[in-house]
Amino acid sequence: MRKAPEFTLPDQSGLNYTSKDFRRKWTLVYFYPKDDTPGCTKEACMIRDVYNDFETEGIVVLGVSKDSPESHVKFKEKYQLPFILLSDMNKSV
Repeated sequence: MRKAPEFTLPDQSGLNYTSKDFRRKWTLVYFYPKDDTPGCTKEACMIRDVYNDFETEGIVVLGVSKDSPESHVKFKEKYQLPFILLSDMNKSV
Protein backbone atom coordinates (compact mmCIF):
# COMPACT_ATOMS: atom_id res chain seq x y z
CA MET A 1 0.00 0.00 0.00
CA ARG A 2 1.37 3.37 -0.99
CA LYS A 3 0.21 6.90 -0.51
CA ALA A 4 -0.83 8.46 -3.82
CA PRO A 5 0.75 11.71 -4.96
CA GLU A 6 -1.32 14.89 -5.04
CA PHE A 7 -3.10 15.27 -8.37
CA THR A 8 -5.91 16.94 -10.28
CA LEU A 9 -7.02 15.05 -13.38
CA PRO A 10 -10.13 15.07 -15.59
CA ASP A 11 -12.28 11.98 -15.95
CA GLN A 12 -13.97 10.70 -19.09
CA SER A 13 -16.67 13.40 -18.74
CA GLY A 14 -14.20 16.25 -18.23
CA LEU A 15 -14.99 16.47 -14.52
CA ASN A 16 -11.85 17.18 -12.49
CA TYR A 17 -10.93 14.94 -9.59
CA THR A 18 -8.22 15.63 -7.08
CA SER A 19 -6.43 13.26 -4.75
CA LYS A 20 -8.25 15.04 -1.91
CA ASP A 21 -11.55 13.64 -3.26
CA PHE A 22 -10.38 10.16 -2.27
CA ARG A 23 -8.88 10.83 1.14
CA ARG A 24 -10.09 8.49 3.84
CA LYS A 25 -11.41 6.11 1.16
CA TRP A 26 -9.87 2.83 0.14
CA THR A 27 -8.90 3.38 -3.48
CA LEU A 28 -7.55 1.06 -6.13
CA VAL A 29 -5.56 3.09 -8.66
CA TYR A 30 -4.29 1.25 -11.69
CA PHE A 31 -2.23 2.71 -14.48
CA TYR A 32 -2.36 1.49 -18.04
CA PRO A 33 -0.65 2.64 -21.26
CA LYS A 34 -3.52 3.06 -23.75
CA ASP A 35 -7.26 2.65 -24.17
CA ASP A 36 -8.56 -0.24 -26.25
CA THR A 37 -5.30 -2.17 -26.65
CA PRO A 38 -5.37 -5.93 -26.02
CA GLY A 39 -3.57 -5.99 -22.66
CA CYS A 40 -5.21 -2.86 -21.30
CA THR A 41 -8.65 -4.05 -22.37
CA LYS A 42 -8.10 -7.41 -20.69
CA GLU A 43 -7.01 -5.70 -17.47
CA ALA A 44 -9.94 -3.26 -17.49
CA CYS A 45 -12.46 -6.04 -18.17
CA MET A 46 -11.01 -8.17 -15.37
CA ILE A 47 -11.52 -5.28 -12.96
CA ARG A 48 -15.00 -4.67 -14.41
CA ASP A 49 -15.93 -8.30 -13.83
CA VAL A 50 -15.16 -8.10 -10.09
CA TYR A 51 -16.15 -4.45 -9.67
CA ASN A 52 -19.16 -5.34 -7.50
CA ASP A 53 -16.79 -6.89 -4.97
CA PHE A 54 -14.81 -3.64 -4.78
CA GLU A 55 -17.99 -1.61 -4.52
CA THR A 56 -19.36 -3.85 -1.76
CA GLU A 57 -16.19 -3.24 0.24
CA GLY A 58 -16.40 0.53 -0.35
CA ILE A 59 -13.32 0.59 -2.60
CA VAL A 60 -13.15 3.28 -5.28
CA VAL A 61 -11.55 2.16 -8.57
CA LEU A 62 -9.61 4.60 -10.74
CA GLY A 63 -8.01 3.76 -14.07
CA VAL A 64 -5.34 6.24 -15.19
CA SER A 65 -3.74 6.60 -18.63
CA LYS A 66 -2.36 9.31 -20.87
CA ASP A 67 -5.39 9.08 -23.18
CA SER A 68 -7.79 11.99 -23.59
CA PRO A 69 -11.18 12.15 -21.87
CA GLU A 70 -12.78 11.61 -25.30
CA SER A 71 -10.83 8.38 -25.77
CA HIS A 72 -11.89 7.27 -22.29
CA VAL A 73 -15.56 7.82 -23.17
CA LYS A 74 -15.32 5.40 -26.10
CA PHE A 75 -13.32 2.84 -24.10
CA LYS A 76 -15.68 3.03 -21.12
CA GLU A 77 -18.80 2.68 -23.29
CA LYS A 78 -17.43 -0.09 -25.51
CA TYR A 79 -16.55 -2.33 -22.55
CA GLN A 80 -19.17 -1.06 -20.07
CA LEU A 81 -16.56 -0.07 -17.52
CA PRO A 82 -18.32 1.02 -14.31
CA PHE A 83 -15.36 2.86 -12.77
CA ILE A 84 -13.71 6.25 -13.25
CA LEU A 85 -11.07 6.70 -15.95
CA LEU A 86 -8.72 9.62 -15.40
CA SER A 87 -6.67 11.34 -18.11
CA ASP A 88 -3.05 12.03 -17.23
CA MET A 89 -2.05 13.41 -20.63
CA ASN A 90 1.14 15.02 -19.25
CA LYS A 91 2.08 11.82 -17.38
CA SER A 92 2.46 13.84 -14.21
CA VAL A 93 1.05 11.25 -11.81
